Amino acid sequence: MLLQVIRDHQDAQEMSLGTFLEQLGDRSFGWAILLACLVNLLPLPPGATLITAIPLLIFCTQLALGFSSVRLPQRLARIRISGGAMRRIVLRLRPISRRLERIARPRLPAVFQPRREQLIGCLLLLVALALFVPLPLSGWFPAISLFVTSIGLVERDGVIVLTGAVAGIFSIALTVFVAASILIGANSLLH
Repeated sequence: MLLQVIRDHQDAQEMSLGTFLEQLGDRSFGWAILLACLVNLLPLPPGATLITAIPLLIFCTQLALGFSSVRLPQRLARIRISGGAMRRIVLRLRPISRRLERIARPRLPAVFQPRREQLIGCLLLLVALALFVPLPLSGWFPAISLFVTSIGLVERDGVIVLTGAVAGIFSIALTVFVAASILIGANSLLH
């Protein structure tokens, strides 16, 4: 999909980031969430998710509200990307996308009906909120589930989206369990 957008605009000297995401259409959510997840999968200091999860909260909220593509604030949407830079980025991502294409393929199109996509967006928003909460031992699981789901959104693979959704429910439950354990532990120390 990325390569197709680049090919369609190969004669253009540059393109705004907002136009680029608009051209990706509903797959822009998958790419935006995937790229934001990569940051959250890095070994970061405790509490970093208070900053790094903000884009995920924004993208997932837009998906839950039924937006047709990712909408960036005007200042970010106006950033210009040269055609050559976009081609280089896509070529660097090509080995990764080839591997993904071997695993993922369009399946279960019913998952991508507008109302169901909004439900998936609501679940992903809850997962992003779980990631946003700076609790020990609970950050990677929401990021991994968001990453898996984003691959399914990019490739329009309902099986992978549902797998990511199940992992997301597990990560929410884990976050609630860790938070409850901390509260119970703190309460027992105080009494």
